Amino acid sequence: MTGRQGPALSRRSLIGAGLGITAGGLTAAGSAQAVAAGPAGARPASAPARGLAFLAAAMDAYPDHGALSLAQSYTDQAGLFSTAFTYDNALAILAHLAAPTSAGLTRAKALGDALLHAQVHDPAYDDGRLRQAYNVGPYTFYDGSLQPDGFVRSDGTVNVGTQFGFTGTAVGDMAWAGIALSALARRTGARRFLDGAVRIGEWIEQNGRTDEPLGGFKFGVDGANQKLPFTSTEHNTDLICLFGRLARLTGDRVWLERRRRAEAFVRRMWEPSGGFFYTGTNDGVTVNTSPVPEDTQTWTHLALGSRRHSRSLDWAAAELAVTDHSGRVNSTVPAGQSYEGVTFSSASLLANEDAPIAAGQPKPDRNGVWFEGTAHLALALRDRGARGDEGRARRLIASTEQAQDLLGGGQTVGGKALPERCGVVSASSPLDTGFGFGYYPYRHTGATAWYVMAAARYNPLRA
Repeated sequence: MTGRQGPALSRRSLIGAGLGITAGGLTAAGSAQAVAAGPAGARPASAPARGLAFLAAAMDAYPDHGALSLAQSYTDQAGLFSTAFTYDNALAILAHLAAPTSAGLTRAKALGDALLHAQVHDPAYDDGRLRQAYNVGPYTFYDGSLQPDGFVRSDGTVNVGTQFGFTGTAVGDMAWAGIALSALARRTGARRFLDGAVRIGEWIEQNGRTDEPLGGFKFGVDGANQKLPFTSTEHNTDLICLFGRLARLTGDRVWLERRRRAEAFVRRMWEPSGGFFYTGTNDGVTVNTSPVPEDTQTWTHLALGSRRHSRSLDWAAAELAVTDHSGRVNSTVPAGQSYEGVTFSSASLLANEDAPIAAGQPKPDRNGVWFEGTAHLALALRDRGARGDEGRARRLIASTEQAQDLLGGGQTVGGKALPERCGVVSASSPLDTGFGFGYYPYRHTGATAWYVMAAARYNPLRA
């Protein structure tokens, strides 16, 4: 579909049906509280160190439910309980690798081993897929039903996130898991991580490849294993990195052909007159021209490094720029505070501020800052390095660090208090993405991981 007939689904959309490390190793990696506090008598931990402390706390939230686990994606207050999104955990691996410490490597390997366990212990499939999300700890659902298990059930299978319908498999989620595993393979030399990444690549080839006119790789499958008709610029951007990595690590040239296919789709989404990338296609034939999201502007630069297409960063910085403060309609920012950054998409700027984002949710703030995307842009500007880029990036990072200091206080993970001033909220105020869901001021593994990578100048998408 084109125009306003409806956007191609985002990777973050719900795609459910119908639509080993030792405990001693984790201890050696250091507790979140210790990381946040720093050594006795030392200065307070840096902002990136406090971000890593949040990632550690999200990973350690359920110590009584097995040493093998993933990190909870959002704080408890978000209402998703112990949900651990595959995408967020891939980012957590990469953020730990961005910090060149033995503790970070230990945690990255632990999360990588958890993804490998999920690959081979799915309750229904043995084809290398990963689901959209998993449960990693017990909770009582809204209907009163008990979810008693951790990440690994008593029979050894993984605890798929069925309560919210997070049972499908998206190519983008798979690609990011493959990117994280390939990064671990390169850092450690461990064959198991490369084997897992290759299995992911083969699943995408078998389930995503399309011969439709626009080409590329399709969205994935829903929880009933039915293929979804959309093709995403974001997903194919991820594949440029993954397939390029696999070509280098395996020496098999078949991955170069697959990389070229993904890249060709991405380049077809370029709008030269506006200097930006469209989101994808709903039918494989016609480009979907609205909404235009932020990540297709920044990730394309991080993956391609194309001077010709780097204008997309200027488009995102100008067209999606927002400033949120307490005087804004529907803003939840405390009095006296102000945040700058970017929002999720062009549709976010046109959201209906008189209606809830979804049933039971608050009304959106058109100027809500999406901190994950703000970190994308900061990192991409640093990577490009044109005149003025570093200054712009530093302002965006400073805004994100202020959010870590001042927003989301008193939130918990697994019922436990977080270290102070640790973890970045996903948004400064409730914002409508324009893709059927919203972001809210809850501390978030994904937003924090992208902030850590931006602060470290670590590009996860360069093959």
